[in-house]
Amino acid sequence: MASHVISQWNPEDKAQWERSGRAVAQRNLWLSIPALTLAFAVWMVWSVVVVNLPSVGFKYSTNQLFWLAALPALCGATLRIFYSFAVPIFGGRRWTAISTATLLLPALGIGFAVQNPATPYEAMVVLALLCGFGGGNFASSMANISFFFPKAQKGYALGMNAGLGNLGVSIVQFVVPLVITAGVFGTIGGEPATVTKAGQTSQMWLQNAGFIWVPFIALSALSAWFGMNDLADAKASFADQAVIFKRKHNWLMCWLYLGTFGSFIGYSAGFPLLIKSQFPGINALQYAWLGPLVGALIRPLGGWLSDKLGGARVTFWNFIAMAVGVYAVLQFLPHGGQGGNFIGFLISFMALFAFSGIGNGSTFRMIPVIFMTERQREAAQTPAAQEQAVKDANKEAAAVLGFSSAIGAYGGFFIPKSYGTAIALTGSPDAALYGFIVFYLTCIAATWWFYSRKNAAMPC
Repeated sequence: MASHVISQWNPEDKAQWERSGRAVAQRNLWLSIPALTLAFAVWMVWSVVVVNLPSVGFKYSTNQLFWLAALPALCGATLRIFYSFAVPIFGGRRWTAISTATLLLPALGIGFAVQNPATPYEAMVVLALLCGFGGGNFASSMANISFFFPKAQKGYALGMNAGLGNLGVSIVQFVVPLVITAGVFGTIGGEPATVTKAGQTSQMWLQNAGFIWVPFIALSALSAWFGMNDLADAKASFADQAVIFKRKHNWLMCWLYLGTFGSFIGYSAGFPLLIKSQFPGINALQYAWLGPLVGALIRPLGGWLSDKLGGARVTFWNFIAMAVGVYAVLQFLPHGGQGGNFIGFLISFMALFAFSGIGNGSTFRMIPVIFMTERQREAAQTPAAQEQAVKDANKEAAAVLGFSSAIGAYGGFFIPKSYGTAIALTGSPDAALYGFIVFYLTCIAATWWFYSRKNAAMPC
């Protein structure tokens, strides 16, 4: 497969970029996006499946259901730590194809497991953990795409890859409620379960929540294998990349990305169950897909705004808006089982999803700029030294993009579990939400001090 390996790649070389680089980069981006969309769909499929498990005969407690919704995020976040270093070791094409193909395991497993209410809870836990493969893919995908584009277009490219990839969260919450109501795969898809609600009987093919993704995963994996490229210039060992653990800005950006992407994926995972627990008269799945849709579609805008205005400025004001958004959610929740305004709650959460999406784009725009600036400052002002600085900066930025995405993904575990714990201890999610506000205040302070104030050490 040597023809898929590009030996010389420098997107900052304008002549090479205009001659052939742009077309190659765009092709790799548009093959990466559907693979990442499917990864997010598989990662978040439990947010929809858990809501329906009691209806088809599974006798799990509310706490067990919250665990199933949260475990994919825990596993995915942990896998991202390893996936973030995979592309320079194995190659972007190879790793994209293989990591996409691994999604077949949880997709098929869920399809078979949910057909039998006697399936042990432990088996469901294993399947929830396997869905973490989808979460891990984000780190390698973003690291890979960052190598293909020049600094001036990284915000756009990373925003498109992540934003359209994030659409998988909304797609799964929109598509699954539809496909489980019909025998999409005929007799080979298995028999439906009989569901009784409010005295009315209907049929549900919950197995389709897993099976529906199988043909698309197979097609995407093959497309990546035959259509994408490996970059020889991006090769690096783990030891080469591990230098990021000594970089202060790696840890700062991990904290900020926990505030943006951690919020997006955590709110996405916990939104259906939060609606169901606080507004039991509302069909949660009718609205749950809207938030992730808003957050995903607006993420490229965050990257574009940051290309124009600066990532730090956008991120600073964005965290302020997120803190205000959580406070607004608190005002519309029922308290003591009384009151509550679902429309106000929904609108406030839509704003939260939107700001989390903008922040996802702006923080990821900051990372390549920070590391490019830092390495170029340190290098001697000679053409050879500056060229090497650019290569080192690209490798470090790619590793930080992946590693910070790993830390950020833990929000997908902590937010649903925070809801569950707060409700169990106090009967309300208020304590968790106030904790989120305090966290956003620390993000505001860190962004202002290190990046956005007038004399910041690393303006970006």
